[in-house]
Amino acid sequence: MRIAMWSGPRNLSTAMMYAFAARGDCAVVDEPFYAAYLAQTGLDHPMRDAILAAQPQDPARVVARLLGPVPAQKPHFYQKHMAQHMIPGIPRDWVREVVNVFLIRHPARVAASFSAKYDNPTLADIGFVQQVELYEYLVSVGHAPVVIDSADIRRDPSTMLQRLCAALGLDWTPAMLTWPRGGHADDGVWAAHWYGAVHDSAGFAPAEGPPPALDGPRAALAEAAMPAYDRLRAVALLPD
Repeated sequence: MRIAMWSGPRNLSTAMMYAFAARGDCAVVDEPFYAAYLAQTGLDHPMRDAILAAQPQDPARVVARLLGPVPAQKPHFYQKHMAQHMIPGIPRDWVREVVNVFLIRHPARVAASFSAKYDNPTLADIGFVQQVELYEYLVSVGHAPVVIDSADIRRDPSTMLQRLCAALGLDWTPAMLTWPRGGHADDGVWAAHWYGAVHDSAGFAPAEGPPPALDGPRAALAEAAMPAYDRLRAVALLPD
């Protein structure tokens, strides 16, 4: 099985990649379109030059890898994707060949966390609109994508990951709940900038409190993303 997990930044996505890697039966890949996205947009992200050097910049090569032989001959291939990377110059039709999951997080939390690491983010930078576009496209071609909220995972990782595995047709294993500290061999080169907290972890962080109160541009960004979040939250896997 090839699982494409679509999230935006600062959204438990790396922890989820570690959880699937910890199963033992999943190869993983970390944001394979990042270099292609930077090359086509010209955006000046942290570690831009290192990212461009570390990955193929041709999206056709990336797609060939995603649909080609699974690394290490594993039975499953978990693909961590950022929805905002799916700009018009990067093909989307390949998503019909994989099982798609959408990982969502309350926009106020994303706006607060991402703006602490990246100056003046826009709605296009945080992936919510692109998540809904991809979700609606998949539904239009007869797919039934799975949606899961990171807040629900953090409240009860065991229950929510069991439900996710059931929705995907995967056997559940509690090995998904823990992983070695210090990162993973398949981390992207950008891990040094973004992954400090998860590298210090050996499992999912505790439940979060209420969403942060924001003002100014961060509040406006969160408000702009809320309709997309609400659309996907309405079809998300339910907690207890």
